[in-house]
Amino acid sequence: MQYPLIPNIFEANLIPNYYMKIGILKERKNPPDRRVVLSPKKCAELLKNYPQLEIKVESSDSRFFTDEDYRKEGIGVFEDVSDCDILMGVKEVPVENLIPNKKYFFFSHTIKKQKHNRNLLKAILAKNIELYDHENIVDKNNVRLVAFGIYAGFVGAYNAFRTYGLKFNLYNLPKGEALHDKKMMIEKLKKLKLPAIKVVLTGKGRVGSGVKEMLDGMQMRQVTIDEFLTQTFEEPVYVQIDVLDYNKRIDGVVKDVNDFFRNPQEYKSDFMRFAKVADMYITGHFYGVGAPQIFTKNDAKFPDFNIKVVADISCDVDGPVASTIRSSTIEDPIYGYNPKTGQEVNYMDKDAIAVMAVDNLPCELPKDASEGFGDNFAKYVIPAFFNNDKDGVLLRAKMTENGKLIGRYSYLQDYVDGK
Repeated sequence: MQYPLIPNIFEANLIPNYYMKIGILKERKNPPDRRVVLSPKKCAELLKNYPQLEIKVESSDSRFFTDEDYRKEGIGVFEDVSDCDILMGVKEVPVENLIPNKKYFFFSHTIKKQKHNRNLLKAILAKNIELYDHENIVDKNNVRLVAFGIYAGFVGAYNAFRTYGLKFNLYNLPKGEALHDKKMMIEKLKKLKLPAIKVVLTGKGRVGSGVKEMLDGMQMRQVTIDEFLTQTFEEPVYVQIDVLDYNKRIDGVVKDVNDFFRNPQEYKSDFMRFAKVADMYITGHFYGVGAPQIFTKNDAKFPDFNIKVVADISCDVDGPVASTIRSSTIEDPIYGYNPKTGQEVNYMDKDAIAVMAVDNLPCELPKDASEGFGDNFAKYVIPAFFNNDKDGVLLRAKMTENGKLIGRYSYLQDYVDGK
């Protein structure tokens, strides 16, 4: 059956009789990302459910799912997908590869005014591109609907223990990217003979939940805050803490968590009580503007600061975790931080805190991450193409239109202007 073309996608009167063509982009950032928005099986499922949909895949030799994997599911693979209505990728599309007057979905990493992507957003506006940022795909309560956070938690937890083994010359786990999936990572962790270390985990969102799943999977015992702070153990243990566990109001008044998010400037860190007894720190928190640092450079200088391994999954450089002085890479994931000097050193140095701060951890689990992301994208985003965006998912995600920043994203204009 032949369907009429959509005259202007995502505008009024979207009905299931319209025909839409989606292009899955080759990832062009270096190093190349092996993830993809939609797996071969998910593409096939969508085509079955939406006969008015066509999906074309741009040929790539770097993604986890091969061109042949797509062809086996009946999905066409092409060298050029520029004829598609919508182009979808994971990471930023290089400026030179942006096609004018198109609609794009990808992580632009611009909503926090990241300096390194200012020219990307300028080019998107100059080329009259409609940008729908994956990070902005949220429900009416601004809860994210599609994300890789839990997979960052999986890999970050694995890398934390890999770092610990290397730092203290106890064992040598293979890199996460060498393992097929999360299950293999857990099996490796379960076989470790760990000393009676204490692990503190901040955050209870997607990332924190991913870390907890790994710690529970490797059968590490979870203890209460009081137990963690006051007791010694003959086995490795962990505690998971939330914002009011490691922050307190400056005036000493106890209030609920909403007060912290409304008035972060009224709080100071209370993390040192954990740092004095923990051996390893894994971050899974969200860090908001105005919130206090979790631990400072001065905190790390104290003789009773006990943490020797920091796995900073959140990876906010020069942010809440003082030892994260730069991001690291999958190829070279660990560096040392000397708390006395505040400088980078070899992580094997006796006084060094070993820091794992890879900023693209889900890339080490490309299969699991792609399949999980695609499940949610198919559930929350694809239907919006055909139901007149009745829940406002596309409207909230759209950053640019007609060469301008729109709606909630107009605050980025000074960033674009270089101010």
